[in-house]
Amino acid sequence: MKDLIDSLPADRELSDGEWRFLIEGDYDRQRLYDRADRVRRQYYGTDVYIRGLIEISSYCKNDCLYCGIRRSNAKADRYRLSKEEICACCEQGYGLGFRTFVLQGGEDAVHTTEWVAEVVLAIKEKYPDCALTLSLGERPRRDYEIWYRAGADRYLLRHESASCVHYGKLHPPAQTFARRMECLRDLRRIGYQTGAGFMVGSPFQETEDMIADMRFLQEFQPHMVGIGPFIPHHDTPFANFPQGTLERTLTMVALTRLTVPNALIPATTALGTIHPGGRELGLKAGANVVMPNLSPAAVRGQYSLYDNKLCTGEEAAESIAGLDRRIRAAGYQITVGRGDALTEWNDKEQ
Repeated sequence: MKDLIDSLPADRELSDGEWRFLIEGDYDRQRLYDRADRVRRQYYGTDVYIRGLIEISSYCKNDCLYCGIRRSNAKADRYRLSKEEICACCEQGYGLGFRTFVLQGGEDAVHTTEWVAEVVLAIKEKYPDCALTLSLGERPRRDYEIWYRAGADRYLLRHESASCVHYGKLHPPAQTFARRMECLRDLRRIGYQTGAGFMVGSPFQETEDMIADMRFLQEFQPHMVGIGPFIPHHDTPFANFPQGTLERTLTMVALTRLTVPNALIPATTALGTIHPGGRELGLKAGANVVMPNLSPAAVRGQYSLYDNKLCTGEEAAESIAGLDRRIRAAGYQITVGRGDALTEWNDKEQ
């Protein structure tokens, strides 16, 4: 088992049996977490990059079966931020030391291609030393190209599942696995630092599905990988499914660090939701990013993707001092800067 864990950063294919053992086998997980931590220190030292998360809209045209802001949830409390409100969040975040802003939202039809481009331009003109990440779902390639030219640097689009069959169990028929993969390929080819990711313990997920996730990450080599436990929302079809476990999530974070050693991997809000020390445990298992919430306090509770989502306390950007103390106590340090992935990509289309 030690030899298997030690061999993971090498460029070699693992068998299904080896992956299965690493994911669900009976062994000392701490050895895996320690190995992942050593690899992240090899690439990034003890630095933890902070991102200011701005949740710009809780409207969404999609009907993902797991999501609290799905179109069919008539009980969802909806909002959308104006350009001025978003820029005010960035101003506050810049003063707090953030040098990356993440604009995340549902696939809101009111947010036109041109409107998003205007917001991107306004932020980049005022804060040229900052990186800007978008996470606005599936859009036509033309939209991605326009936003990239306007100044967007990164794009987060979780693949959710690298198994076509499992993906279909999480989404209605109109949302296809093929389309999600096409969008991810478009983003990489345009030149974005591209992020993928998946939920751990989502309904109907089998070990074979997670093996497919790891093989996809190994092949695609994203710049960023978001991994968190599935947490049900009470107003969705998956309300009564159990949430993902802490151990399995930490295992997948660690395996991702060993599979994509130079990726940026967040210790997610969902990890902190299922365990009070979840974020710190995520860092100790190979994560190196945290994303405090910069959204206006009045709307943070309305971006309800899952039940009991943390959005106040040390999840709030204005509590950065408290977050810094907790991260230092865990043996790491917040670093100010853009925090780009170390990987250089040569596949941008000319």
